[in-house]
Amino acid sequence: MDFNTEVLKYKDDFLKDLNTLVSYESVRDESTKAENAPFGKNCRDVLDAMLDMAKRDGFETKDIDGYAGVVEYGQGEETFGVLGHLDIVPLGEGWTKDPLKVTLENGYIFGRGVMDDKGPALAGYYALKMIRDLNIPLKKRVMLITGCDEESGMECMNYYVDHAEVPQMGFVPDANFPVIYGEKGGLHVGLVSSDATVIKKLHAGSRPNIVIGKADVTVDVMSYQQEDLFKFYCATQGVKGSIKRSEDGVTLHIDGAFAHAAMPYNGVNAAVLLLNFIGEAYDELSKDLYFLLKDWMGKPVGIEKDGLYMSFLTMNTGIVNMENNETDILIDIRYPNDTNADEIMAKFDAACANLTSNIKAENRGDSKPLFVDPDSRLVKDLMSVYQKYTGDTFSCPITIGGGTYARKFENFVSYGPELPNEVIETDAFVGGCHQRDEGIKLDNLLQAICIYADAIVTLCS
Repeated sequence: MDFNTEVLKYKDDFLKDLNTLVSYESVRDESTKAENAPFGKNCRDVLDAMLDMAKRDGFETKDIDGYAGVVEYGQGEETFGVLGHLDIVPLGEGWTKDPLKVTLENGYIFGRGVMDDKGPALAGYYALKMIRDLNIPLKKRVMLITGCDEESGMECMNYYVDHAEVPQMGFVPDANFPVIYGEKGGLHVGLVSSDATVIKKLHAGSRPNIVIGKADVTVDVMSYQQEDLFKFYCATQGVKGSIKRSEDGVTLHIDGAFAHAAMPYNGVNAAVLLLNFIGEAYDELSKDLYFLLKDWMGKPVGIEKDGLYMSFLTMNTGIVNMENNETDILIDIRYPNDTNADEIMAKFDAACANLTSNIKAENRGDSKPLFVDPDSRLVKDLMSVYQKYTGDTFSCPITIGGGTYARKFENFVSYGPELPNEVIETDAFVGGCHQRDEGIKLDNLLQAICIYADAIVTLCS
């Protein structure tokens, strides 16, 4: 079957449906939580939109109490799954396009979720739709599952595992090609302290899985000599900073750079930079916090690890809250399967014990690494399909620091849609996951539909 030709017939409908999904600001919102809407109204609405598309096209659907939706095709006891998510991270700042609308420009589409993960999830749906429209026989029942809380802890899939049918094998279109057979473990570490500090207020970060791109800190007083030092400090760090004096005190601001927590080296953490300046200028607690947080590989803590399969550990300071001498910081750590949460926490405890300040480390949740045998049929068949459509016989199966739904089910891997070593072919800025102007080449997404369709047929025939 020539899916490359078939997919062109669906191009306009795909863009129309994707625009519908992107139009929902489906960020988890506790304030609008309700029965069958555990993650708020917008997540409920985007799930309804996805299920309505499937009903429109004649598929059987299931609503798993607002946590996730299922679109089914085929018969039989053997099952195959495609897992995507419809929730997004906060829109953020600095967009040059409407983040809640699909914009097509120079062959690229832009909008929050076009890459992570509304676009790829819909690609999985259209792959299934092509198979159904072409009446291709399958020996397995295919389940397209779309969740609503991937970005805030995957509570949706925890609930799904306890309340719904779990496919026996499958893939997640929420990462990179060619095939991702391993994902680092995910550990959230909290740092807490009640030590006195000159910081009156520092609230920065919206999610632990985003590098803090902007931050403000307020102190009571600051000399003009320290003000000059702050300007010099910003210049040496290559960032923009500003100072505002008011009745509430002196507020320092730094513009860093947002990035995905799995790749903190692509960002500049504004809150950590502020802690460095405050600590060196006049505050012991800030100085000690900076010592623990300053290195994205965790070297000062002693947790650095270069894994045999999964490469190096990464650490991101995602949320900082300091006010009234109460400090609470949330760190996102992605670790290879050569270490574990207990080892990491023990080293945090030891590092904190050697500080002047009284800082305690807390384990606030651990998701163990995903590892599927790279020689399994699942990985080998997916690789074969990828090579068939791309001609890329150089790239090999990989592991990543990001976490996807694949870690929630047995015998699942991540599969696209981002291509290895992709070169941007437009002068416009094309943002990645969790960045402003999030975008992806339209032809790559259409190609992903073909790859997903062929992969389903290959593994289900």
